[in-house]
This record gives sequence, C-alpha cells and structure tokens, in this order.
Amino acid sequence: MAQVSQRKRIWGWYFFDWATQPYNTLLLTFIFGPYFTSTLSANLIAGGMAEQTARAQAQASWGWGLAIAGIFIAILAPVLGAIADDSGRKMPWIWLFSAMYFVGSGALWWTAPQDFSVVWALFFFGTGLIGMEFATIFTNSYLPELHDDPDELGRISGSGWAFGYVGGLVALLMMLGLFQATASGNTMAGIAPLFGLDPATGADTRIVGPLGAVWFAVFMIPFFLYSRDTVQTGAPRLLVGQSIRDLIATLKGLPHHPSLLAYLGSSMFYRDALNGMYAFGGVYAAGVLGWSITQVGIFGIIALVSGALFCWIAGHVDRRVGPMPVIVFCVIALAFVALVIVMITPTSILGIPISEGSNMPDITFFIAGAVIGGAGGALQASSRNMMTRQANPARMTEAFGLYALSGKATSFLAPALIALTSQITGSQRLGVSPVVGLFIIGLVLLIWVKPRGDFAK
Repeated sequence: MAQVSQRKRIWGWYFFDWATQPYNTLLLTFIFGPYFTSTLSANLIAGGMAEQTARAQAQASWGWGLAIAGIFIAILAPVLGAIADDSGRKMPWIWLFSAMYFVGSGALWWTAPQDFSVVWALFFFGTGLIGMEFATIFTNSYLPELHDDPDELGRISGSGWAFGYVGGLVALLMMLGLFQATASGNTMAGIAPLFGLDPATGADTRIVGPLGAVWFAVFMIPFFLYSRDTVQTGAPRLLVGQSIRDLIATLKGLPHHPSLLAYLGSSMFYRDALNGMYAFGGVYAAGVLGWSITQVGIFGIIALVSGALFCWIAGHVDRRVGPMPVIVFCVIALAFVALVIVMITPTSILGIPISEGSNMPDITFFIAGAVIGGAGGALQASSRNMMTRQANPARMTEAFGLYALSGKATSFLAPALIALTSQITGSQRLGVSPVVGLFIIGLVLLIWVKPRGDFAK
C-alpha cells in the first residue's frame, strides 16, 4: 500500500470536520431544528393548544428526542473505543457510522408538515446524529498520530475545526441561496427554490436532509483516501469481552489519575451546556423572537464566520500557551452569553424595557450568536487537544470513547433540563436557563485539571 504523506493525512483528517459540520449547522441548529419545532407547534396550535404552551411543548419534544439519542451514545461510546484500541481497527467502524449518518440525514426528506410524525422525525434525526457522534470518536483518536510534536496538535485541531466551520458556512449559504424560500417565495439569491421545491409542503426546508447526506458522501472521500489504521501484526479483529474488561479496568483506574478524572467531569458539563445552546439556539430564536427560518439562517452565517475565525486564532494561541487558557476563557464567555440570552425578550433586554418595535433584541441575539460561534468552536477544538494531553497514549481511542462518554453521559441532561423547565414554566425563554449552571460547574471542576495531564513524562 502506498505511503501517505503527513500533509495528506492532516488534510484528509480536516475533511471529516468539513463533511460532518453541516449536520450540526443545517440540521441540529439552524434549519431542521427550528423547522421541527415550528411544524410541531403549528400542528399543536391547530389542534387547539394555546400558542405559548404549544411552542414550549414543541421545544420539550425536541429536547427529549436529543436526550434519548444522548443516552444511547453514552452507553456505547467507550465500549466501541475500547474495541477499536484492542483491534487497532477504526476505519470499519467509521464506514458503518458514516452509513448511519447518510441514511438518517437523507430520510429527513419525509417530514412534510401535512403528515408530520414526531416519532419518525426524531428517529431518523437521531440515527444520523448517533452515526456522526460515533464516527467522531474514531476520527478524533487519529489526532495524536498526525504530528510527532504534541505542541503542534493544538494548531492542527483548531485549524481542522475552523475548516469544518467554513464547510458548514458554505453548506448554509447553498441552502439559503438555492433552496430555502423567504417570505417573497424566492431564496436569498432572488431565485425560485431549485427543482421546483414547494414551500407550502416544506420541501424547500426538508431538502436540507438529502443535501446534508450528499454533502457528507462527497467530502468524506479525502478522509477515506488518506486516513490509515495502524494495525499490529496478529491483532485480533474483535474481542468484545476483552475490550469491555479493559474498559472496566480503565474506569476503575480513573481515581488514580485525578487530572483526567477532573477533566472528564469538567468537559462533561461544559460541553453538555454548549450542545444545549447549539441544539436550542435556532429553536429559541424562532419561538421567542419569532424569527423565520431565513433569519435563523443569517444568524447561523454570523456564528459560522465567527467560529471559523476564532477557531483558527485559538489554534495558534493553543500552540503557544496550551489549551487550558483557551478553555477557561471560552467557558466564561459562554456562561455570560447564555445568561444574556435568557434575559432577551421582544420587549426587554437584561430586564430593561425597550420601545415597541425596536430591533435591539434581534441585534443583541445576533451578537450572542457571534460569541457562541467563536467561543464554542474554539472551546471544542482546544478541548479535543486537551484530551490528547490527559489520555494514556496507549489507549487513545478508548480515551476518546471516555471523552465521548463524558460528553454524552449527561448529554441528555441539558436537553432534559431544558425540556422539563420549558414544560414546568410554559416558557421557551426560561426553558434554556439551566445551561448557565452547567457552564459554571464545568468551570469549577477545571481547578483540579493539570495542563499536561497525569501521563506527562
């Protein structure tokens, strides 16, 4: 087999972020998520439910769906990582979960408002989400193999995340410019939606599923061409029992590695909070501020441009000073902006009344989107690099399985807390308030994390 150069391996790895980012950008946050809650709330209102209650119930349904997917990921992620480490084979798993991504995303086409099924919409969305998250575990574990100098990994991780944000931006611009109809019936590019997609049936929005699937299939090609497994001679193909025993031994040994344990706990809470902001940002804007899908898309463009820029900057800062300062700064920024978002209404900002018809709530939320995109992207890139410092080098895929577990063990918590708070208060706005507390918990736990980890020589 021909030798693949380091440059090609790095760029192949970058393309995974480019290929998968639209699932987060188009489906989770800015297009399908708001479409799901808007469609469901409209159906509930048509059935006689009060408007505010219907919007809160739709947000709750979205939250419970994400919570169920998160539980499934949390249970299997570390086991799969342990199996991959014992066999040395990651690529077959990536192929499998890529297929789940493709099928789950593409099937979202069948979610027309006229025969909308909450169960099937969440099932297919969850299938694609689980595929993306599991594939990410294995691709993240390639990071330490991309460069011999550990100090370079922060730059590589940040650049990869920035590249992914650019991919998400391009996909979002395609969606808004070619498919998504505005109030005029044309797209933002001033043309009718391609392929004669009818806004009355939601086809101009539902196309986001097949678009995400095709995008993924095309741009995963460089990853599959240039990524290679390093398999030791005689390595077993699949020893599930041994892998589970190795995982249990790793879990039992966590108290002997307090920095790793604290980092897994910290990232568990702050990444859960961040995922909550991603999952409900567009939903919140559509429900609380009354934004259209197009306005939410513009919000997404701002967030993605900010994310790409700050991921690239943070990657170079990470290279100079390490990931810890970047993580601390970003968590503080996100906790603050989450608090601000909770205190934005159409008639007030931070409790201060504003004149009727003022566009200040919209402007403030756009600014918040820029902070979420920038700080959120930088946080994830540096967190990925921090994991390479905290993990046992000999069990890197298992470590990223634990990292996924720490991100997903309570991944149901933010959606579930938001869903529960939305139902109890009957308010979408107050429903997102739990993310502030999750950020604070994550920040406090960072006190016990060593910048170089427990395994540093």
